[in-house]
Amino acid sequence: MESFSSFIWCVEGLQEVELRKCRSIIDRVLLRLAENCASLNSLLIHDGCSRQGLLEFITTCRCNLQKLDLRLPLDLNNNHLLAIAMNLRGLKTLRLQSCCLVTCEGLQILGTALNPTLEQLALVNCDVVDREVGFLATMGQNLMMLRKLNLSCNEMLVDKELVSMLISCNNLAELKLRGCRKLTSITMVSISKTCKSLQSVDIMNCPGIEAEAVELLVLNCPQLRQIQVEESKVSDIARTRACHKFIEATSG
Repeated sequence: MESFSSFIWCVEGLQEVELRKCRSIIDRVLLRLAENCASLNSLLIHDGCSRQGLLEFITTCRCNLQKLDLRLPLDLNNNHLLAIAMNLRGLKTLRLQSCCLVTCEGLQILGTALNPTLEQLALVNCDVVDREVGFLATMGQNLMMLRKLNLSCNEMLVDKELVSMLISCNNLAELKLRGCRKLTSITMVSISKTCKSLQSVDIMNCPGIEAEAVELLVLNCPQLRQIQVEESKVSDIARTRACHKFIEATSG
């Protein structure tokens, strides 16, 4: 308790805070951050937070938060998304992981509100990506200035839904699709046609994407500098072109 008391008087001036598995104290920490930490620009909360405590932080904080990273499977809901849309309009990076209770309506409202500023979006292992037909297309139309997109671990995501988003998000420099097991080579064809600014792509653990599609991507994305994919999917032609264009091909 003494160490916590010492901490809460030292929050002024903090720019980045990470809170992992600290449900027992998190409400008090968030309260102090909201009251005393106008300099905060990055907040990560993983695995534990009360719904009310988080909502109060979002609605009362005085900081210009630019990066928000939440992994709260049973704590984050649409009320929080609406509060973010109203009060955190300066966000440049939003990362949501395993957030089961949010819906497409909440995310679409959020996307519209953050359209002028949001540059990086991650929806990792989020049920809404898989279950809501047309959701990604609408998000793409709302967030046309996205530079980085991470949809990893959405195992039921299909080509049609992703392609409908990429048509609008043609300024992407980084795309992560690791573990999207339903995607096929159709997605790679679309990326090679629409994402001409793409510099980095992660397609590890996507069994439906074949070597020919990887080769097509390497040959047709002029800005590509890094691709993460299984070594067995890198053909001799793709490897030669990657070396010529200084593209880093890794399987990590």
